[in-house]
Amino acid sequence: MADSTIKIFCDGGSRGNPGPSAAGVVFLSTKDEVLGEFNEYFGHQTNNYAEYSAVLLALRNLGEYKEENIEFYLDSQLVVRQLNGEYKVKNANIKPLFLEIKEKIVGLDVTFTHVYREDNKLADEQVNICLDKHADLDT
Repeated sequence: MADSTIKIFCDGGSRGNPGPSAAGVVFLSTKDEVLGEFNEYFGHQTNNYAEYSAVLLALRNLGEYKEENIEFYLDSQLVVRQLNGEYKVKNANIKPLFLEIKEKIVGLDVTFTHVYREDNKLADEQVNICLDKHADLDT
């Protein structure tokens, strides 16, 4: 088990659901210092697609933090419960994302925890920055 912890807040959003969608991710130290911020645009997708894609965005950007205890925080209770094995993933568009996450976390010290939307504001900001940046492309 690793000696230190990184907190990763993930959020996905879709304006219209489905609609223009993006993911936002913020890496924080245990002292809540921002270690990294990431966002990615996905075009026309659902909220759940964006939520899962946020976790994948975080995993792709782990870099030096792979040796840490990795605590993921998401405001989607459904996604957290699916990633923790409490619910099955039935949606054909989501299943490949779920399987990719499960493959990428093998050997890592990872937890997935649900937080309320108000506790996920930093990641939500990244989603909105990205969606606003691409708004002209979607009209």
